[in-house]
Amino acid sequence: MEVQALLITFREALEALLIVGIITSYLKRIDQSRYVKYVWLGAGLAVFASAIVALLFQVVLTGFSTMASEMYLKVSIIFISSILLTQMVFWMAEHSKDIKSSMEGKMSKYVSKGDVFGMVMHSFLVVLREGVETVFFFTAITGGNIGATVQGWGAITGLTIAAIVSYMFFKGTMRVPLKTFFKVTGAFIILIAAGLLVQGISMLQDLKIIGSVMPHVYDITWFMPEHPIDHEHFVRDTGQEPILSGDVGIFLKALFGYSSMPSLEEVLAYIGYFIVIYLLVKTRYSAKEAKKEKNEKNKKVLEQEVM
Repeated sequence: MEVQALLITFREALEALLIVGIITSYLKRIDQSRYVKYVWLGAGLAVFASAIVALLFQVVLTGFSTMASEMYLKVSIIFISSILLTQMVFWMAEHSKDIKSSMEGKMSKYVSKGDVFGMVMHSFLVVLREGVETVFFFTAITGGNIGATVQGWGAITGLTIAAIVSYMFFKGTMRVPLKTFFKVTGAFIILIAAGLLVQGISMLQDLKIIGSVMPHVYDITWFMPEHPIDHEHFVRDTGQEPILSGDVGIFLKALFGYSSMPSLEEVLAYIGYFIVIYLLVKTRYSAKEAKKEKNEKNKKVLEQEVM
């Protein structure tokens, strides 16, 4: 859970800090530093609003718990979070190149009109989006215990690393390009999203909402149980110790959705998820190549017409 929280917090906080940094750096560059305080005001209000959203989520989850419907809400959040995490990775990959020019263009309009409210609202909405997404993801990975995650070392470490990376980026001391950072963290986020998808299916089967053609495709409890309880049961039933501890299994289950006894539906969903991701990446790459080839052809045509 803590590693998941670290990666998610790092990713979301870094994106928010980079956008705010781009805006404030632009304002300083065009000698409009007097507006910087309004950008940070909007960001601060967004953090406060995100905390309110987290509190509301906790209240709603508590209410569902008393109604005996908590599991259904949690399953829904898990599936939605898996989709949002996947979308987040692809969105950043698509817009990371032009995000700077986009932010600067919007701020240029606000500055030319002296629109202070627009500046506050823009930074507020940008940071609020990241904050709400973080709350949603924390709900999914913890089963609703948002407070424990926020106070844990994972979230705090992720926020600290994001602050350091963004500071180094704007000071010009970071040698590793942000594109590489987003690729690496994006790969881990995709693994987390796949794990959430599988956990959601497992929960649906536990709730008897969906059945299973094959409840256990394989059983590698002897190698690594997915929970310390499974570890104890294995030792009790066989008199032998598994190769790896159940503590390792529960860590991998929380991070990547590991299961020592997965159902056929879980295996197919996990494999199918990565097939879809591969096809999306391939389609996106092909579209880029086609666009690049088209631009080169148009350029050659223009050069020939000029000659």
